[in-house]
Amino acid sequence: MAEDSIAVVDLDRCQPDRCNYECANFCPPNRTGKECITLRGEDADEGGPDQVRISEEICLGESCGICVEKCPFDAIEIINLPQELTDEPAHRYGENAFSLYGLPAPGEGQVTGILGPNGIGKTTAVRILAGELEPNLGRYGDPPGWDAVLEAYRGTELQDYVAAVRDDELTVARKPQYVDRIPDRFGGDTRELLERTDERGVLGELVERLSIGPVLEQTIDELSGGELQRVALAATLAREADFYFLDEITPYLDIGQRVTAARLIRELAEEAGKSMLVVEHDLAILDLLCDTLHVAYGEPGAYGVITDPKSVRNGINEYLAGYLENENMRIRPDRIEFEEHAPRTAEAAGVLVEYPALEKSYGEGEFSLAVEGGTIRAGEVLGIVGPNGIGKSTFAKLLTGELVPDAVGDGTGGELDLELDISYKPQYVTIDQHVRVDAFLSSITDQFASSYWNTEIAQPLQLERIMEQNLADLSGGERQRVAIAACLSDDADLYLLDEPSAHLDVEQRVQAASAIRRYAEGRDATVLVIDHDIYMMDLLADRLMVFDGEPAVRGRAGRPLPMRAGMNEFLANLEVTFRRDERTARPRINKPGSQLDREQRRQGEYYYAP
Repeated sequence: MAEDSIAVVDLDRCQPDRCNYECANFCPPNRTGKECITLRGEDADEGGPDQVRISEEICLGESCGICVEKCPFDAIEIINLPQELTDEPAHRYGENAFSLYGLPAPGEGQVTGILGPNGIGKTTAVRILAGELEPNLGRYGDPPGWDAVLEAYRGTELQDYVAAVRDDELTVARKPQYVDRIPDRFGGDTRELLERTDERGVLGELVERLSIGPVLEQTIDELSGGELQRVALAATLAREADFYFLDEITPYLDIGQRVTAARLIRELAEEAGKSMLVVEHDLAILDLLCDTLHVAYGEPGAYGVITDPKSVRNGINEYLAGYLENENMRIRPDRIEFEEHAPRTAEAAGVLVEYPALEKSYGEGEFSLAVEGGTIRAGEVLGIVGPNGIGKSTFAKLLTGELVPDAVGDGTGGELDLELDISYKPQYVTIDQHVRVDAFLSSITDQFASSYWNTEIAQPLQLERIMEQNLADLSGGERQRVAIAACLSDDADLYLLDEPSAHLDVEQRVQAASAIRRYAEGRDATVLVIDHDIYMMDLLADRLMVFDGEPAVRGRAGRPLPMRAGMNEFLANLEVTFRRDERTARPRINKPGSQLDREQRRQGEYYYAP
C-alpha cells in the first residue's frame, strides 16, 4: 500500500459467520499467493469464525477497493490519507483501527475550541490531554511511553503540557457529552451532587447565574435535559483543576442560557488563568467563547486530523467553506452557505389549519400557557423559538393531543380536534427497543429503502452505516438522526420536530435541515420545528412563532410572524444581538455592550442588521 493509505476494519460490523470471506477471496494480492487479507485467529479457541485483518504493506490501496465493495456489511474502509500528513499519528488504537493525527494545544488562561464532525477523534484527544490515554505515536504493538511522546512534541506548544501530564502534575475536570446519562450514574438529589464538587467555594454564585436554585431539592432523575446540562456545567466549573474539558455545553439550553454558560467559562479562564478546552457544535457560541480554534477533519471512525490552532473567525469560516487554507486541504466538497438577508418572505399559500386561542395550566401555582390563535400554512416550515420552560413543548403536545387544553377559543375546555394526522419527534429521544434500525424504520413506511427514501432521508441523515445496529446501542446523535427519519417517514399532514439539532455536529445539522426543507418542498408537507440553534433556524424556517413570559411560571405564544419580525422580537426578549459575517454571511453574536450591539439595539434590528 502507498505510504499515505490506511486500511480500517470495523470489528463491530465484521460478521464472518454471515459471509463467505468475500473480501479475502476476491483480494488481488491474495489471489497471487500473498497474505494481504488474513484471519486474526482470535476466535479459534472458541470455535467461532475469525474476523479479518488487512496488511497495509501489501494492500494495493484505495485504487483497488475490491474488498470494500465485496464486504456485505460495510466493515472495511481503504482510505488515502491527505498527502500533507507527513507526521506519525498521535495515537492508533490497533491494527486496522482508528488513527488520530495531531493534538489540540490548551493555553493557560485561554479557551481553546475544537470544531469538527462526530466520530473524528475529539474525545480521544481529550483523553490523551487528561492523562487517561497514553499516546502510542502509531506504534500500537510496542507503545513508546511518555518519555518518547515528550520527545516527539519537544519544541512545540504542547511540550510543557505533555511534561505535566507525564509527571502527573495535572488535575482535570470534565463535563460529559451526554448529560441525560447522568441519572444512570448518580441517584441523589441535586444539592448533594453539587456540594460534592464545590472545591472552589463558588457554588452559590454558579447556582444563581445558571438559575438552578429551584431544582436543588429535586432528585437528579427528575431534571429536564436543560436542567441537567446546567447542573453538569456547575458541577464541572465548581471543581479546582488545571485543565477543564467541556464536551458540548449547548444541547437543551436556550440562547440566553448558552450565552451565560459561555461567559462563565471565559471568566474562569481569564480570572483564574485556567486552561479550558471546549468541544462544541454551536458556531455562534464557539465564536463568542474561544480564543483559538482547532478544526478536526478526516473520516469518522477511520482517522481524524486536528489542525494547528487558528483564529476563531478564520477557523469557522474555513470549516464552513470546506477548505483549510494553511493546510491546503479540502475537507468537504460543498460550502455551507447562509442567506445574506432575511429569508424569503413566505408567498401566499393555502391554509393547512387555523388553531384557536389555547390555555393550559398544570395546576394551581404551577406553570400556565396562553397561546394566541393563529394559522399554519400548507407547505411551510414554521420555526418555534423561546426560552426553556416557556411552553414550547407543551404547545406541541397540545397539537398532538398528548395534552388536553383547559380552554379552547371561547374559553370552554375539551380536546383540540384539528383533524390532522401529526407525526411527532419529541424533545428527548428515549429508545429502549431491542430492534435493528432497518427493521424499526421499515415498520414505519413501505417506502423504506426505495430510491426516493434513500436519497431524501437515509443519505442526508447518514443512516447507511447504522442500519444493522440495535436501537438501544446507538449514540445520542445516532438516535437523534433515526428519530428524525422516523418522523419524516410517517404519512402525515403535519410534521412536528422538537429540538432536532441536539447532539448533531455542524454538518449533520445542515444535512438534517436540508432533509427537512427538501421533504417539505418535495412533498408539499408542513413542518413545525422547535429548536434553539439559530443557524438551523436560519437555514430552515419560513416564519417564526415566538414564546415569551417567565420560565417555569407562565408562557405566552404569539401568532406566527415573518422571519425578520420574529427574530427581532425573540432576541429583544433575550437582549442578544447578532450580525452577519462579512465573508460567509453566517450569524455571529455581538459582544454585549459593543458599539455594534448598542447600534443594533437602537435600530431595533437584533438579527438581520443592514
